Amino acid sequence: MGFRVLTFNMQFGQGWNEKDPDKGSICLSDTIEFLQDQSADILLLQEVERGQPNGLQIHPAENYTLFQQAFPQMQSVFAYPPVNSDELPFGIALAIFAKTALKNFFSETLPAPPLQFEFGSRKVKPTPRQLIGATTFLEEKEVRILNTHLQAFFMIHATSNDYPEQRNRVEKILQQTSLPTILGGDFNCAPGEHVVEQLQSAGFFAVQNSIPTWRRRPYVLDHIFYSATFRKIKSAVLPTPCSDHHAVLAEFEFVS
Repeated sequence: MGFRVLTFNMQFGQGWNEKDPDKGSICLSDTIEFLQDQSADILLLQEVERGQPNGLQIHPAENYTLFQQAFPQMQSVFAYPPVNSDELPFGIALAIFAKTALKNFFSETLPAPPLQFEFGSRKVKPTPRQLIGATTFLEEKEVRILNTHLQAFFMIHATSNDYPEQRNRVEKILQQTSLPTILGGDFNCAPGEHVVEQLQSAGFFAVQNSIPTWRRRPYVLDHIFYSATFRKIKSAVLPTPCSDHHAVLAEFEFVS
């Protein structure tokens, strides 16, 4: 029968501005319309909200609340990362939406690297990243759904090859269950970093690793991984002006 999974770093609804990428207009209605058009059974969203000064986290989360209203036929879960007083005005927080019931929700903190970098003439520390997960039933089989957003080391002149703690934690979580598993997210893996190879060595396949998913540089940052319980029917990178990222869509079926 098959089911469709879409992962998308939505950059808190900030659209792409070719002339000034950091000053795109916020238009969540465009993001919602784009996602509704894809008819995915599972949505994995990163950067749902925008980071606020001093690490302020708004409750209830404004964008997530709008998405709940826009997708009333889907169940959802959401989590902010740990509070960071050095939070930058970029995207944070993860959400999973599914047409089937979600249960056993959890949120796992992925530790920030022991680094400092300059932003706006001050020294700041990276925010811890996160992975969220839940289980659902697809075709009467229990499936674990995971969503993550890893550190963009290339933006702070470092590499996850030297600081692999986040990706190691993701691999450990993948190996903690025998359930069929789908993992999506923004892995922020620049060329030369071995994130994809590490997860594939752990038994999880990337739906694609050749078409760039980021507008700012020709990097494949966004991925969907799947366990051997599934067969990929097809996949596509979906260009969209709704973010500086493109979406990745994949259709799966269970291996007989």
